[in-house]
Amino acid sequence: MAAAATVERGIWAAAEGLTPPLRGNHRLDQSFDLDLRLVERCLAGDETAWEDLVKTHTRRVYSVCYRFTGTDSEAQDLTQEVFLRLFKTLRTFRSGEGSFTVWLTRMTRNLLIDNYRRTKQNRVTDSIEDQLPMLEERSAGHGGRADGLLAGREASELLQGALQKLSPELRETVILRDLEELDYKEIAAVLNVPEGTVKSRLNRGRAELARLLKKYQVALV
Repeated sequence: MAAAATVERGIWAAAEGLTPPLRGNHRLDQSFDLDLRLVERCLAGDETAWEDLVKTHTRRVYSVCYRFTGTDSEAQDLTQEVFLRLFKTLRTFRSGEGSFTVWLTRMTRNLLIDNYRRTKQNRVTDSIEDQLPMLEERSAGHGGRADGLLAGREASELLQGALQKLSPELRETVILRDLEELDYKEIAAVLNVPEGTVKSRLNRGRAELARLLKKYQVALV
């Protein structure tokens, strides 16, 4: 199927050589008009618009999936599922009800929660304590740093390990705010909760992450 091939190419492009960043480096509202034009072209049957839509959003969807699941293979599978679902439901998007990015993120979040519930019984999550010896050995050659941070992949992996120890509701809130940089209103729309709940979950999630990372003298920036 052409749609599946387009999605798979986009996922591999997003995942290839990717060490998911500690923070997103994009602003979600900058492409609002572009997204609307792409959606209109997709609905009009423009195949190149589908490819552009996938290229524009695959990295963000993959990053959310990776941060939530903690595994590359699962994140790739879920990313493909998100975009295949998008192809089937794009006509239900209503621009007057919010941005396309928020709509797509909500779809991603719902799929992640469904997957979390489906795999809950057979999921084994590595603890941050289990990862520590390996990470310490890898980083031993780097020496001390004035900012107290591990560098590159070690920091990303340690953060990922800590994220996996958070409850799903705290994890998704931290991911959407601190890693994907959605604002409170956008997160509230994605999670379908009041902004006050978003702020409360974010505070709790950050506090728990800080507690976990403080053990190993690692700080979030």
